[in-house]
Amino acid sequence: MEKDIFCKIIDGEIPCYKIYEDQDVLAFLDISQVTKGHVLVVPKEHYETFLSTPQETMHKVMDIAQRIGQVEIKLLGAKGVNILTNCYEAAGQSVPHFHVHVIPRYEKRDGFILEMKDNSKGLNLPQLAEDIKNTL
Repeated sequence: MEKDIFCKIIDGEIPCYKIYEDQDVLAFLDISQVTKGHVLVVPKEHYETFLSTPQETMHKVMDIAQRIGQVEIKLLGAKGVNILTNCYEAAGQSVPHFHVHVIPRYEKRDGFILEMKDNSKGLNLPQLAEDIKNTL
């Protein structure tokens, strides 16, 4: 199996602009800056998605994402931050390696659009909630 781009970055085969590194986590600037300061936070061990990542590793990644978001507001003057991870291609995941986007936001129209529309018409919300709750 060929290494994904993040494994190559972690192994030093592809350069990056490192923001943070420890034995478990690497954070670096996304080469495609959606907004100024867009950072990717990845576990050094390969896991395909957020859904398959052990909790301890996921928590370490999210701790670093939180710290980076705090710095982006303080240092870069961001007015908000989006924390985003995609699981599988249908959700927009383009690299099969768990990663978190930390996207500083400066104004509503700054290059990043996340739109949520109400698609609840025709759904039985009480039954849906019960089904999910009972499967947890």
